[in-house]
Amino acid sequence: MRQYSLEFGKKKPRSLQDFDLVVVGAGIFGLTIAERAANQLGRSVCVLERRDHLGGNCHSQSDAESGIEYHCYGSHLFHTSNEEVWQYIQQFTGFTNYRHRVLSVYRGQVYSMPINLGTICAFFGRAMTPDEARRLVAEQIASESIERPANLEQKAVSLIGRPLYEAFIRGYTKKQWQTDPQKLPPEIITRLPVRWNFEPYYFADAHEGLPVDGYAAMFQKMVDSPRIEIRLGVDFMDVRQHVSPRQLIVYTGPLDRYFGDSLGQLGWRTLDFEKQTLAVDDFQGAPVINYADEDVPYTRIHEFKHYHPERHYVAGKTVIYREYSRFADQADEPYYPINTPRDRQLAAAYQELARRQHHVLFGGRLGLYQYLDMDRAVAAALQMFREQVVGFFEPSDGGLARPATHAA
Repeated sequence: MRQYSLEFGKKKPRSLQDFDLVVVGAGIFGLTIAERAANQLGRSVCVLERRDHLGGNCHSQSDAESGIEYHCYGSHLFHTSNEEVWQYIQQFTGFTNYRHRVLSVYRGQVYSMPINLGTICAFFGRAMTPDEARRLVAEQIASESIERPANLEQKAVSLIGRPLYEAFIRGYTKKQWQTDPQKLPPEIITRLPVRWNFEPYYFADAHEGLPVDGYAAMFQKMVDSPRIEIRLGVDFMDVRQHVSPRQLIVYTGPLDRYFGDSLGQLGWRTLDFEKQTLAVDDFQGAPVINYADEDVPYTRIHEFKHYHPERHYVAGKTVIYREYSRFADQADEPYYPINTPRDRQLAAAYQELARRQHHVLFGGRLGLYQYLDMDRAVAAALQMFREQVVGFFEPSDGGLARPATHAA
């Protein structure tokens, strides 16, 4: 991998037209495409990233004061049941045996999330068997008589009953969306998981863990090839005129921005973080604690040293993030698609425009307007590589493949 920054570069960059493939965005989707094209097809790849680091929102770095690795854009946990993805990603890192647990604070009490039998017993103040808990929740659902939910609140109540909804969903959702759940569409929630046992772990995938040396090291290894050049601090929109119309582009930026917002802007939520390095060994005793009460302004607190108990950190220090959610403005970093009916209709119109683009493939959560866990992003990138990128460079219909260029 060769790295170049417009602001801090030490050598003159090659022309973009010298590369076989231009990847826009250095998130996990784009880096997977770049790695496969370089190492499987022998193609030269230029990755353009407008931020100053690899990995997109999965990026991590070490806190200068404590040495604690923290996830710069909120906690990212790798988990998958996709064997192809698991085998692929292990080429670039080993994984710890970490398993994720989440707690939620409501009215001064701490409960396990997602809702499980322990949560239900603690909340209602008595021991119950799984069947007793099921009957209780079913009775609460039936008492509401909601046949056709008209909003998110009614949908949630129809799934878990009003008491659990009011405690664990209403306030948290209102903070996440900055909107009363009665004014949100029901399709935002398709299901709310309830476990009728005491299983405390958040994910149920076959594989789970964190990169042994951190996400930043994993991403560096993915692009450790002389055929890959990384250009940080470069906005594709500022240089797109230098790309040949015959080159392949894999675009992972915002779908609407590629088309100049010509049909309107898609809706996104974004996150703000308040980072603190504190002079205590342990602030909250867990990696993530949600705050369900509406009068607590943040949605959750992350404490990153708990992700790597096997590491030895400076004594008497910890790093926490308070997380706040809001609607994204155009200048904000988009995180989650809002996905209202209007957004879905607009995204479909942009996707139709995308299908008409020659030599441009759209991927990743921004390019697809979909929320993708890391493993799903890798799986989608591997599929795009097999089904579209390989075909571009090695056509099976008798067409002429573009000759490879070789990085100097």
